[in-house]
Amino acid sequence: MSAETGSQTILHPLSEEPYSPPKARFWGFEYIPAERQLLHSFLSNRLVLVALGMLVLLVICAVFADWVAPVDPLEQALRARLSPPIWEERGMSPYYLGTDRLGRDVLSNIIFGLRVSLLIGFIAVGISMVIGLFLGLTAGYSRGFWESFIMRAVDVQLSLPLIMVALCFMVLFGQGLWKMIVVLAITGWAEYARTVRGTVLSIREKEYVESAYALGFGAWTIMTKYLLINAITPVLILCAVQVPRVIMLEATLSFLGVGVPVTTPSIGLAIARGYQVLFSGSWWASIFPGLALMLLVACINIVADWLRDALEPRSREQV
Repeated sequence: MSAETGSQTILHPLSEEPYSPPKARFWGFEYIPAERQLLHSFLSNRLVLVALGMLVLLVICAVFADWVAPVDPLEQALRARLSPPIWEERGMSPYYLGTDRLGRDVLSNIIFGLRVSLLIGFIAVGISMVIGLFLGLTAGYSRGFWESFIMRAVDVQLSLPLIMVALCFMVLFGQGLWKMIVVLAITGWAEYARTVRGTVLSIREKEYVESAYALGFGAWTIMTKYLLINAITPVLILCAVQVPRVIMLEATLSFLGVGVPVTTPSIGLAIARGYQVLFSGSWWASIFPGLALMLLVACINIVADWLRDALEPRSREQV
């Protein structure tokens, strides 16, 4: 790139400078606003960009599974049973990733299974968050007997293996999509309650909270206007971390046969069905659903780790 000035030619080399967030000025001081820091940390992390892009693609496939899936996931084609992926010699269309021992399409079961996994993960975590947020907020604010009761319940629940508690509940109440959502929700509120209660205890003695007491604000006003707003960030981070755990727990319960019913496509069920023929050479019926589950959980974990580092003040300088 050049520019002619009189008889001289000045060359301007193209400099490739790394992206830096725009700065703002206040009383002569330059600073980077928080939202621009978050955007900068996101745009400068290629791994997070790739993970978020893959996660968005998986979510789109799950939402529009009725149009994306090549065939009905429950349709049985006995003539095409244990058909290999389409790139192998005996592969056939439209069973691009092969079929299981009853001729059900592996790819269609994966796509519909992603919908079930995401549905259970987000709804169960949302219900757990609401329960834990309410109990932790009231326990940290009121103190006394209510706080002791809630925290002892939290200690008892956290001391029990989550998968064993969920397994016992599912055996007692039976299989079902919404039954599993309720079970996973009521077994996952303890961490939210403990996190919110700790946050409330750390800020309830602040000057602005004491000023609200002095001005005569009610308990619910103080909890929602002054305490809840400060507890939202750690709760959102915890939600992002808990979603992949709930998805893995749902797949585990479905693999054991106590999760969703057999008439509901599930990745855990697909892995269990494929495991029955895994050592007979039909590896695709179990390996591909397992890879899909691993990809989904890995993408959510990568985005959740970045969100935690970006939103927590103690680790923001590490982003």
